[in-house]
Amino acid sequence: MWFAITAVDVPDSLEKRMATRPAHLERLQKLQDEGRLLVAGAFPAIESEDPGPAGFTGSLILAQFPSQADAEAWAKADPFVAAGVYASVTVKPFRKAVLAG
Repeated sequence: MWFAITAVDVPDSLEKRMATRPAHLERLQKLQDEGRLLVAGAFPAIESEDPGPAGFTGSLILAQFPSQADAEAWAKADPFVAAGVYASVTVKPFRKAVLAG
């Protein structure tokens, strides 16, 4: 099943986020290589592709996992969690209805 993983950053997370980003992206690439990633990205703090020092307020990942427990375990093991980038992470089942493109 698909799951939506949403995370909210702690205030002033940019330095931690950038230092940990390569490890975070490596995990996402593995999901992509397995055909289990629909989309992943960050929420800029301002209306800009590159928010600069304004940073980001959180992240969204839509990916397939065998169960909610598996999705939660994967999310909990994210390098951003270990680095203290995220204040909270929520995992919810997601049903695809329409794909653009």
